[in-house]
Amino acid sequence: MPNDSHQRAAEFQQLAAHAHRVAAAHRGKEDHQTGRDHSEQALRYAYQALQWSQESHRKSMKLAANALDMHAPDKPSAVRAPRSERCHNSR
Repeated sequence: MPNDSHQRAAEFQQLAAHAHRVAAAHRGKEDHQTGRDHSEQALRYAYQALQWSQESHRKSMKLAANALDMHAPDKPSAVRAPRSERCHNSR
């Protein structure tokens, strides 16, 4: 379900934000190596969030396309005659 993917993306975004905050705190204490480690972890979390967001988007688009297909008329509207011609022909 798209909501599951969306939820996972949100979780990884929160993890990335937390890792960025921790990295900034360590850098503020002149602990640059630990800050760098946390920055790298934040980048990994952000990448995973991106992947889950894209998966959610793909699933949503697929569901939307399926819903449109289910409600599509037998003839595509681009092929159908203009409404004025259909009204004249039905008289």
